[in-house]
Amino acid sequence: MPRGRYSLHDPHDHTPLAEEHFHCAPGPSGWRYVSQLTTPSGTEPDSASRQGTVTGSVDLTLDELGRPIRLELHAAHWQVKAAALDGVTWVRTDPTGTEATEGNVPAHAFTGTSPAFLVATARLLRLTPSADAPATRVRLVAFTDPVLAPRTLDQSWALIASETHATDNGPLTVDEYRVTALDTGEQHAVHIAGDVVLAAPGIELEHLESPPSVFT
Repeated sequence: MPRGRYSLHDPHDHTPLAEEHFHCAPGPSGWRYVSQLTTPSGTEPDSASRQGTVTGSVDLTLDELGRPIRLELHAAHWQVKAAALDGVTWVRTDPTGTEATEGNVPAHAFTGTSPAFLVATARLLRLTPSADAPATRVRLVAFTDPVLAPRTLDQSWALIASETHATDNGPLTVDEYRVTALDTGEQHAVHIAGDVVLAAPGIELEHLESPPSVFT
């Protein structure tokens, strides 16, 4: 069960945004990722008293095909509960808890600032490595911070390389994806090993207590 800490920052000016303390694991029915977000002053995840102020949380469960069967997000007292149902469906609750709005769009999955969504999208697409393979288009609903406002967007993903590296814990396969925002044409690289994001815009893996899980 990988457990560790990501630091999240603005990909343009590198302003620190949060630290995400996470653990995740595959199971008989899919994969689950749970995390707690704190202010950037947080330090090692093995000492709760030294973490920054808690600002949110992520709880995502995928089925064996990579579809989101349960998603729960918290940020700034806003809450979202969502799942893949007739496309994707969600309920967003305001900070007072007095009102809730429901949404549904014909999309494939969800995305957001958490590294969990990059793993989830890669798991959903299950691409084959190829330097010249055509990219695969995917429609996602993004929940944007700090109020978890929903926004539908289109991306294309291509798995351009997959390399295996020798480590003290055995071979580690790292997949390099090229992700393109179809509304702007902006491209960026995402590096994933198993169920851990090693590098992506705005994301740095700061601490990892155990090796990434290997999906079968």
